[in-house]
Amino acid sequence: MPLIPEEPQIHESVPGPRATPAAGRTAPTPRPVPGPRPAPPRGAPASSARPGKPGPAAPPRGPVPAPPTQRTGSPQPPAAATGTADGAQLQLIPAPAGGAIDAADETVDLLLDSGRAPGEILVLTTGENHPWAAHELSFGEASYWAQHDAADDVFYADAGAERITGRPVVVVAANGDSDEVTARVLPAAMARAGVLLIVCGDPQQINAVLGANA
Repeated sequence: MPLIPEEPQIHESVPGPRATPAAGRTAPTPRPVPGPRPAPPRGAPASSARPGKPGPAAPPRGPVPAPPTQRTGSPQPPAAATGTADGAQLQLIPAPAGGAIDAADETVDLLLDSGRAPGEILVLTTGENHPWAAHELSFGEASYWAQHDAADDVFYADAGAERITGRPVVVVAANGDSDEVTARVLPAAMARAGVLLIVCGDPQQINAVLGANA
């Protein structure tokens, strides 16, 4: 059914590593792709550092901040929430296709701030790869998918990749222009989300896709 925008409710209490707080962040700028690094030794755990997040994790602090209400200088409508047929909660965070990845990154920050473990979060893109995924793939698919299988950090992938397995929280960045692709990948993303599915994208496009699959 079509979703009516409302403020996103991400209230998680599962303990886990924390990332840099999202509150008070300025308007995002184009994210640089991390510089080259040596391929991880065979059997070594995946790095816990995410692109654009250098330095130690932030110390424990108070309540989780509310999501930012502005992005790229213009107000963004609040998200909508409902349930899926599989029981996972569905949330929509309005964002243009060009800002969907930034919205997904901010959502991941909020999830980590609320106590979600990095290994419980999967980020999918419907268009161009997330910069992290593009960077890691430059070292070869073997090391890239080894990080997916280790499941100890946030993983970023193309929404159409068949090798992806489910995680408790799935964040979809609808950064592609094709309604057909979005219509194909959203049901698959719903099936992979154990507890929460968050879609960052154009509300009209998402609602049209959800209505077509209702």
